[in-house]
Amino acid sequence: PYYVDLNQNLFLQASLHSSDPNLVVFVDTCVASPDPSNFRTLTYELIRSGCVKDPTYSPYYSPYRNVARFAFNAFSFVNRYPSVYLQCELVVCRYNDYSSRCYQGCVSRFKRNTGS
Repeated sequence: PYYVDLNQNLFLQASLHSSDPNLVVFVDTCVASPDPSNFRTLTYELIRSGCVKDPTYSPYYSPYRNVARFAFNAFSFVNRYPSVYLQCELVVCRYNDYSSRCYQGCVSRFKRNTGS
């Protein structure tokens, strides 16, 4: 566990350990939950499909392709839950493959109208 005060900036870094220097890491989705085994019911989205959902979320520059850095303000799920758990989905792509997910950024998925 990592202990922080409410509204304190929390800085995170994810690293890919690979012998291939031509790989890039992209933070696609990060969701918080008060339950470490349930990230579907009571959740809070920081970033979803590359789209920032929390106004305190900030990506940070990394001089390394295989490292993704970001930060957000620590928060709580009401006073009933003493802990917040984070689950992130990262994407690994080839460097300079501009058709890959890593280079698309925010992807909004629109639902179609099922009317006649």
